[in-house]
Amino acid sequence: MKRIALALALTLVAPAAWAADKLPLAEISTYLNGLKTVQTTFTQINDDGSLSTGKLWLHRPGRMRFEYDPPDRSVVLAKGGTVIIHDPKSNQPPEQYPLNRTPLSIVLARTVDLDRANMVVGHAFDGTATVVTAQDPENPDYGRIELSFTGDPVELRKWVIHDGAGSRTTVILGQLTKGNSLNQNLFIDGQPGVSVNR
Repeated sequence: MKRIALALALTLVAPAAWAADKLPLAEISTYLNGLKTVQTTFTQINDDGSLSTGKLWLHRPGRMRFEYDPPDRSVVLAKGGTVIIHDPKSNQPPEQYPLNRTPLSIVLARTVDLDRANMVVGHAFDGTATVVTAQDPENPDYGRIELSFTGDPVELRKWVIHDGAGSRTTVILGQLTKGNSLNQNLFIDGQPGVSVNR
């Protein structure tokens, strides 16, 4: 089963970030709540060390699309509280499971509140970025997500998904395009190529 991860990142770390302090959780929550639409490219590092690339569209709350480049051609959609995996190579119907059973739901929530009790289990500065580790406080067995932010201005650079089975998937993205109107067919059609020239 394809490991799902999601990241929003820029390609360069701002020089000011190297000297920055740890960003407050309230400031990070405000930033995430301000992300309404995002379009970018991504590179995914899978648990076995292999790489995947593709395009990502995000429309908060609750919707996202990963479209993987050939030869993969898979499409992962989140919509209506469900994650749907379309894998053309499997010759099987799309796989589906509840969005709220993945750490992805923390970022796609209508309101992100990292100050919620027991949601954040790690909050540190690694010398270049603030790293926030979050989980569903009511279902920690669903896994956790590590979000890496630089400051001035606040930007989410990558995130790492640790699933309930112990696997780790990292996704790093290209330059963000934020606030544009997105074609809603992106979150309906699970076939590869629907996003071309969108």
